[in-house]
Amino acid sequence: MRHWTPGQWVVRLVVLTGPLLALSAEGLQGDGPGWPLLVIVAALSAAFALYPESPAGSVAFVLVLASWWEGGAGLVDASALLAAAALIASHVAAVLAAYGPDDVPLDREVTLLWLVRGAAVFLAAPAVWLLADALSDQPEQAGVWVAGVVAATTAVLFAIVAGRDREPA
Repeated sequence: MRHWTPGQWVVRLVVLTGPLLALSAEGLQGDGPGWPLLVIVAALSAAFALYPESPAGSVAFVLVLASWWEGGAGLVDASALLAAAALIASHVAAVLAAYGPDDVPLDREVTLLWLVRGAAVFLAAPAVWLLADALSDQPEQAGVWVAGVVAATTAVLFAIVAGRDREPA
């Protein structure tokens, strides 16, 4: 911590606050998370900020998502967009924090690359939210979860193929 550059301080603050903001955004739709969960996520987020390559971030994210799943009770609220943005920002900041030694300033090109990638990922959130909102009053169809898994798998495969390194011609 003593050797962090100003950029490292900023990205680690984003890493720390992202899961907490995403968890707190749940309270905008009614009942928020209980204080024990907030304390656990805060501790995990602090560990994630100090050690961005540790599994603490994944555990914090899973707890936030589980809280949204449990507390949502089928509600589709725009506060989910705030939560999505907070989690994406935290993830991107952790990637940037983990890129090099703590005492080396963040590389401008790498930072811009990851900011653009994070923004591109976030672009899917409003579309998913609008689709979920449109379907919230509909009865659940038998194959909807299978279709969702197929769509997600297809998107991941497309991203892998589109993002792989190509050898120069």
